[in-house]
Amino acid sequence: MTSRPSNGRRTARSGAYIGSLTLDILLGDVRSLKQKRSVVRPIVAELQRRFSVSVAETGEHDLYRRAEIGIAVVASTAAHCTEVLDTCERLVAGRPEIELLSARRRLFSPEED
Repeated sequence: MTSRPSNGRRTARSGAYIGSLTLDILLGDVRSLKQKRSVVRPIVAELQRRFSVSVAETGEHDLYRRAEIGIAVVASTAAHCTEVLDTCERLVAGRPEIELLSARRRLFSPEED
């Protein structure tokens, strides 16, 4: 998108795309909140380390067999946001100790001022 400053020249509109992904997961053979932490923490740490995203356990704190993980990424293009979130989702879905129940995604663009 371009805009015209007061001097009449066209300039490229800059901005950041923000992508969010919320994963609802079912944990395998977990019988306590302590065991839940031992499954969820390594997933969160691996996502942060491998993809430089912001990630946290965002819901289902009181249930020991369910977890909600929220992931956010900021990038200069929508395609890069989508690519990073796709890769994060595949990594979590591929973990044998959990079952991915649902994934909700949202992309915020610079035009949403």
